[in-house]
Amino acid sequence: MEQIVSDSKPPKYEISKKILNTVGKTNAEYGLIQEGDRVLLGLSGGKDSILLACILERMQRHAPFKFEFKALTIHYGLGEKFDWLSELCQRQGIPHEIFYTTIADTIKEKRREGSSYCSFCSRMRRGSLYSKALEMGYNKVAIAHHLDDAAESFFMNLTYNGSLRSMTPIYRAENGLQVIRPLIHIRERQSIDFVKSQNIPTAPDCNCPAKQPDSDKPPIARLATKNFLSQMEETNPEFFKSLKNAFCNLHAESFSDKSYLKI
Repeated sequence: MEQIVSDSKPPKYEISKKILNTVGKTNAEYGLIQEGDRVLLGLSGGKDSILLACILERMQRHAPFKFEFKALTIHYGLGEKFDWLSELCQRQGIPHEIFYTTIADTIKEKRREGSSYCSFCSRMRRGSLYSKALEMGYNKVAIAHHLDDAAESFFMNLTYNGSLRSMTPIYRAENGLQVIRPLIHIRERQSIDFVKSQNIPTAPDCNCPAKQPDSDKPPIARLATKNFLSQMEETNPEFFKSLKNAFCNLHAESFSDKSYLKI
């Protein structure tokens, strides 16, 4: 009996029009991805980076300009298993590569006791991503930070570092690469809704070095900031909308930094 082989491809995940419209407007306003760009996406396997990978795949099919992109997963050296993520990317038509590192060992060896796991790990992970981007000839690196991340960064810098600083949609790193954040005006809950509605698996928390059993510095400050922001939104449902507008409407001369004073 002749075997019938189906040519049908796995269905693409459905992304809400609201998300696509927001990302499209952000891309147009800040020129994040343009004709001829080669974009390397940091794909952790979390909800946000999976959403961004799916958006970039869709943009590549429908945008009126041509660009290349690839998803790169940084392996910490904790025995993480990413077969499921590679399979997910293959089914969705997302080019994907795993970059094996010894970040976990380096953290244990060089991180000062009591210092933040997250900031040290973030610098090392970003450095690995940048190195691979330069090595493979990409001119832009895409990071899946969203509006909640920007808000948390702002209030953590305000509370713990004494500075007014957040996350920009695009900036140029010292090595010449442009770093872009296409999800910067997307809420975290939209990423959550996306993976839940499409039944998409995500990376487990045990992949995070800060959540290892021997961690002496869990991310308490970030959790406290997240809880604070949640309380603010409960009090004022328009809080994040106002915050997003504030990030786009700076009045630097109203502070005490002498370089901005009009005198």
